[in-house]
Parts: sequence; structure tokens; C-alpha cells
Amino acid sequence: MSTTINARARGLVIPGIRQFSNQLAFYPNAVNLTVGQPDFPTPPSVKEAGIRAIVSDQTGYSHNAGLPELRRAIRDFFADQYGLDYNPETEIIVTNGASEAIDSVFRTILEEGDEVILPAPLYSGYEPIITMCGAKVIYLDTSITQFRPSPERLESLITDKTKAVLFNYPSNPTGVTLSREEMDELAMVMKRHDVFIISDEIYSENAFEDSHHSFAAYEYLKDRLFLIHGLSKSHSMTGWRIGFVLGPESIMDHVVKVHIYNVVCASVPGQYAAIEALTNNRHVPSEMNIAYKKRRDFVCKRLVEMGFDVVVPKGAFYIFPSIKHLNLSSMEFATRLLEEGGVAVVPGSAFTHLGEGYIRISFAYSMEVLEKGLCRIENWINQYQIKEVIS
Repeated sequence: MSTTINARARGLVIPGIRQFSNQLAFYPNAVNLTVGQPDFPTPPSVKEAGIRAIVSDQTGYSHNAGLPELRRAIRDFFADQYGLDYNPETEIIVTNGASEAIDSVFRTILEEGDEVILPAPLYSGYEPIITMCGAKVIYLDTSITQFRPSPERLESLITDKTKAVLFNYPSNPTGVTLSREEMDELAMVMKRHDVFIISDEIYSENAFEDSHHSFAAYEYLKDRLFLIHGLSKSHSMTGWRIGFVLGPESIMDHVVKVHIYNVVCASVPGQYAAIEALTNNRHVPSEMNIAYKKRRDFVCKRLVEMGFDVVVPKGAFYIFPSIKHLNLSSMEFATRLLEEGGVAVVPGSAFTHLGEGYIRISFAYSMEVLEKGLCRIENWINQYQIKEVIS
């Protein structure tokens, strides 16, 4: 018997986001602008619903796909919010966060040698799952198109090996959203090709300028589309680990099996809290968005004043400014900014090689923290540029 471990597991690395947030333990006075975690508390009535579930001993297993009443609440939410029609009994699964939903879907559909197209720069959590399934990532470069996927470039990448295309809008790390017209063009490309679509819309409730449009709204795609969502961002419930996946019945029959053998079911107290979030707290995201927009506008203004090139985010709570004018790699920039300037940001290279030349700043922090952090960034930039002139 061999005691070697899976080579694919050995090849995994700690995500760049966590690499920098973990370093903060060695810089206790640094300003942290790394993690995409809302600084708002979970709504009071949502917490109370979770507490009631615990006190009343609702702490055993639920149906593997989730509490029936929660799946109905999810159905009602998407019907009311986006006009979508999903059967709560056969087309909705409650998962341990959106991350587990993505993992269960990929492990259901991917086989050795398959290819998955990912518009990039993008969140670093997708590629490792795809790789562990024996599939290959094909990147669609959006850095040359204002972080929006070109329909023509997308179509050029689809081959007989393509099993799926993943979209994540509003986007992490860029904050870019898609207009209805842009989504129409991408949907028409997908209509012409028999591949799966995974639409990670975890930030849909954090769209600032226009209403969010869902890929699930295209009826001609629904028989091969998985809609990924959850409550971490919309209701500040990151630690509750409640996500969900919506998809066609014929395939969800298989997704639920993967889900069962992975986690059995999602946290039951968390599921009761989720019912309260989706039924009586739908107003919460829009209230948080008022603060996010104010923070975004402040951060954008300050970065532009410092000379950064910025694509203004219209969703999520991240900004992805270019640092190319400083002639530093994103890793060197982030490292030196932390060590010399006392601010932690995420290097763009953490979001695939196509994120090189950028950094990600999260504005899911209070104005006080953002003001302090941006002042430190400005001071460090000024010192760096003076040193460059002298040298």
C-alpha cells in the first residue's frame, strides 16, 4: 500500500486572498481591506430565528435537499425578485454555502479531460475544484474588454471538449455587472452550443446602479443551467453557511446525491434563519447597498486622485484598480504596501494570471476603516514615487 497523497491535492495552494489576510496576524496595526465579508451584523430577527431553532431542539438532520419550507421560500424569492420558476421539491437544493453548491455541481457534471471556460480575472475558488475533478480550465481574458466577456471571444473558445461555462456577475474581484443587452448576446452564444452554464449570482442583491439580470431568465438555457446563490453577502450571513443551487430536475437528481455524500444536509438552525431572511428581511440588502455605494464612491474618488486607473464597480463590494503605472508586480505591490504602508490588499494575481497588474480592495468595511486605509495607501504611494525619482 502506498502512503502518497493525491497529486491534485498536493498541487493546491492557499488562496491569495487568505494568504494576505492571514499575514495580518504579524501586522496587528495594519488596516485590513482584503476580505469580502460584510461588516454589518446578521439581521436581528434572522438571528432570533436561528436561536429559536436551537432552543426548540430543531438541531437534527433535515431532508437532504433542505427543509421543504425553506425550499419554498427560495422558490418564492426568485419568483418575486426575478420572475423565475423552479419546483421547490425537485429543482432546489440547500447547501453549505454557495461554495459547496459549486463543488457539488462540478463534481456532478465534470469528467476527466473536460474543459470549463472561466471569464477572468475571477474568484480563485473555482479552478481548484475543476482541477480536482480532472478537468481543465480555459480562461476567457476580460482584462482587455473592461472586464466584460466578449461574446465573440467566448464563442471562439468553445470546442467539443467544453463541458461548461461559468459566469459570475456581479463579479468578484472587479465589481462589474452585465447589462441586459450584454447578457442577451452571451446567452445567444450559449444557445448555439450544447454545454452547461453555471451562473454564480451570489452578489445579485448587491447591484448598485441597475436591476440585476439573471442568466436563469432565458428559458432556452434552463435545461442545462445551474443558478448558484446564498445568503452570505446579501444578509451578512457568511458564517451561517447557507447557500443554494437551482437547476433542472433531471440533473438535480444527481447533484443531490453528490451533496448527500459530501455533507448530508445544511445546518438546520441556519436553515430556519434562512427562512426568516428570505421572507421577512428582503429589504436588508438594499439598506446595506446605500452604505456600499457611499463607500464605493469614496474609494473610487480617492484612488483616481492618487493616479490609479479604475473601472467603477456597479455591484458586489470590490474595486480592482490597475497598478501598472507603478512598475511593480501585484504581489510585490501588496507585500510592500503591507510591510511598509500598513495596509493589506489582495494582489491581482490571486485572481488568475489575468489579474496581474491589478489589486483588489474590499469596501465591505466602515468608512472610518476605509478613510484610514486610503490615507495610508496615498502616503505609501507618495514615498514610493519619491524613492523611484531619487534612484
